[in-house]
Amino acid sequence: MPNFNDGQLAAIHHVNGAMMALAGPGSGKTTCMVHRIKYLIEEAKVAPAGILVVTFTRASAREMEERFTKLMGGSECRCTFGTFHSIFFYILKMAYGYRSNNILLEEEKYSIIRDIIRGKQLEYDDEEEVVSEIIHEMGMMKGDMISLEHFYSSCVGEEVFREIYREYESKITSMGKLDFDDMMVYCYELLKERPDILKNLQKRYTHILVDEFQDINKIQYEITKMLAAPQNNLFIVGDDDQSIYGFRGARPEIMLHFNEDYPKAVTTLLDVNYRCNRNITEGALRVISNNKVRFDKRIVSSRDYEEPIRVHHMETLQNENQHVLEHICKYHQEEIPFSEMAIILRTNVQARSIVHKLMEYNIPFQIRDKMPCIYDHFAVRNILDYVRAAMGVRDRSLFLRILNRPNRYLSRELLTEPFVDFEQLRTMVEGKEWALDNIDQMEYELKILAGLRPFAAVNFIRKAIGYDAYLAEYAEYRHLSVDDFYTTLDELQEMAKQYKSFGDWFEGIEKYRTEFEEHMKMNSKSSNKGITVTTMHSAKGLEFDVVFILEANEGLAPYKKASKPEEIEEERRMFYVAMTRARNHLHIYEVKEYYNKDLEPSRFLTELSTIDSD
Repeated sequence: MPNFNDGQLAAIHHVNGAMMALAGPGSGKTTCMVHRIKYLIEEAKVAPAGILVVTFTRASAREMEERFTKLMGGSECRCTFGTFHSIFFYILKMAYGYRSNNILLEEEKYSIIRDIIRGKQLEYDDEEEVVSEIIHEMGMMKGDMISLEHFYSSCVGEEVFREIYREYESKITSMGKLDFDDMMVYCYELLKERPDILKNLQKRYTHILVDEFQDINKIQYEITKMLAAPQNNLFIVGDDDQSIYGFRGARPEIMLHFNEDYPKAVTTLLDVNYRCNRNITEGALRVISNNKVRFDKRIVSSRDYEEPIRVHHMETLQNENQHVLEHICKYHQEEIPFSEMAIILRTNVQARSIVHKLMEYNIPFQIRDKMPCIYDHFAVRNILDYVRAAMGVRDRSLFLRILNRPNRYLSRELLTEPFVDFEQLRTMVEGKEWALDNIDQMEYELKILAGLRPFAAVNFIRKAIGYDAYLAEYAEYRHLSVDDFYTTLDELQEMAKQYKSFGDWFEGIEKYRTEFEEHMKMNSKSSNKGITVTTMHSAKGLEFDVVFILEANEGLAPYKKASKPEEIEEERRMFYVAMTRARNHLHIYEVKEYYNKDLEPSRFLTELSTIDSD
């Protein structure tokens, strides 16, 4: 048996009643949990079939079960390991006879919402993003147990959201389907309405263990409380300092108020970090200690003071990328494999710059998040459509996309032929001077555009033609930050600088696309042993020998959309998670200039205070 510390032993040996184990980063919580299950079976004589272990992902459930089976010498496991969704679906299957073909696939869900939007003739430039946001809001509504009448949609407005939601629910009901969020709602309603079924489940599962409890949402917690009653042998493990999934509905306050729901609950602290060296552990603790709403706890490292955290102040993104590449090569020469290195960023969009550099240097990498190709962004597509029109392309489909971006108040019905002819357009609007002027102006702008280099062309479309002004109007209509759009176009301009002609530029775009797609295919192969490029969200649960945190700047980390105190605290938790992924070497970067914008260093760097810096 491993040498357990006092906090771990308390968690392993607790048998009856509620218990909360606060598990800091690298504190061996999974090892602790599997030994706890073993102890319950062998020492407390709890029937294995009465033990229910709940996690948030299938991978976690599988790992936990495999580790427990190995600990028990490979004997058959009769405990139940599963995710919230798999367990809720099992209950529904027993009660209502649901089968796997009753579960609505995610792609079906997207398709249904997309069809509803189009049926209502709601037009959005970024349709896929709108569909994704609507689905996200429907999930939040169900997870927080908010009625449709009291839910405010920031995506499409309350009335439109309600119409879409009702039509969606009607559609999937008629198909005999339920989605993942419905599993929670139906299960909750079943257990409320059928005390006999609830009682049978309570008798069956005498001991419940929940991993990563800080990520639980309201409805999951309500169901868990029902299942654990009346004995309340509920063991929860998690870290409020690592609650970073608020956007998915996670409610860290549930963990913070656990003792109010279970006044007799025992609390233990897994306070030894076996992963990070002492410099990293103490530096991370200095940052997270600035959060006001948290359990006050000290985490100590099992290791010594070794390499300090390095903070690097860079002038530009290009300087940052070059510096990171030099360190990657240095560590690789010291025989640290690429697979033991990670680049962590706040958002997936930020990854494009460093990924481009890794591709250029032919360094293997894998991306944990879906990284959008810049050339797929609707605003970039519009810019490139303008350039193609300037080069002489006259396809009707292309002109439909740029005709009123910015708004020229020209009807789409003017474009009746497969190819656009400006003379024909003038004939069709004869007598309308303003329309003639707008058509003349558009043709004149395309002629000027044809003589520009790529960098100047992008600038001309944005400023002279007025595409930036169009984006500002669109962002206001969609309640979005126009700065995100501008940053994407700033990035496009930066990439266009190296090309002298449109032909070279489009050739470069095709080359980039091909390489990007090849890397994405490689990315999906399990044999990929490259550097991990990940967001702070997706980095959770991972660990590496070397970690590079990029762009630790105000507006990026913490992200600009975070303004309320609780939002800043979640941003700080994300930064804490990112820092504690590193075992030995942690490098944090801030840049003074980010796509033509001056940035300030992140407040989190100030909180680090006594760290080595260059």
